[in-house]
Amino acid sequence: MNLCQAFTIEDLDAIGLLNMSSLTIVAEGLSFPEGPRWHDGAFYFSDFYQHSVFRIGQTGALETVAEVPNQPSGLGWLPDGRMLIVSMTDRKLLCQEADGSLSEHADLSALATSYCNDMVVDGEGGAYVGNFGFNRHAGEDPRDADLIRVSTHGEVSVAAAGLAFPNGSVITPDGKTLVVGETQGKRLSAWDIAGDGSLSNRRIWADLGENFPDGICLDAAGAIWVADPRNNETIRVAEGGEVLERLSTGDRGSFACMLGGADRQTLYICTCTGSGPHAAERRNGRIETIHVSVPGAGHP
Repeated sequence: MNLCQAFTIEDLDAIGLLNMSSLTIVAEGLSFPEGPRWHDGAFYFSDFYQHSVFRIGQTGALETVAEVPNQPSGLGWLPDGRMLIVSMTDRKLLCQEADGSLSEHADLSALATSYCNDMVVDGEGGAYVGNFGFNRHAGEDPRDADLIRVSTHGEVSVAAAGLAFPNGSVITPDGKTLVVGETQGKRLSAWDIAGDGSLSNRRIWADLGENFPDGICLDAAGAIWVADPRNNETIRVAEGGEVLERLSTGDRGSFACMLGGADRQTLYICTCTGSGPHAAERRNGRIETIHVSVPGAGHP
């Protein structure tokens, strides 16, 4: 869809599209970048088909920090500084030890009905991990999936049942609310978080209409940036569903996003022309950035 034909100039200005400058490419030649995170002054992300977790530091150089044979996805950190990595195809959560080696933090295979994907880790080190629910690349029919909770010590349990492809997740700065993007449900859903990490009071945080949420991140105004790979855009949404800003990624899907930089006002976006194993051959994945007006907040 040509946005300039779909909206008037007044409409575009009202949702912030005219204020967006062009994206800057900070990394390219990737297979399929996902799971972007800002941590300790550096930007981290997973690349599925290079089976690696990368970091971009202050020099801008791309550094491999972990190799994950069964495809890395969501990233997070324990309070002691060790990194957690979702290992997709064997449905495990790995922990990178101080010496760089990877250990098994939790086995999710008894609860995850398909590949595990994105994750958010809270301030105590508890993780909420999504999974596809079905294997669309194998032609399976869509089915709901359960969101899995992994305690700081690696115990696993079902945190919430019946999600339509749980994907990107955020936790508010007070640690009391979890918001998860349900890709197939075209919505952001929220839960209250109890002191033990259990969830209650499920509700729709935002009905996204024709947008399909993938990765998401939260800003200090309480709005959520949502990467949408099907509509090739990243949108900023308020609770209730109002779209505050739209950022087109042209002919490329927007698969995940993260607010980072020294002021947390750099929006990092993982883009690619498609997903699935064939993305490994194209190697046209990118990390692209743009400066935004409201800094990031909460977890991740």
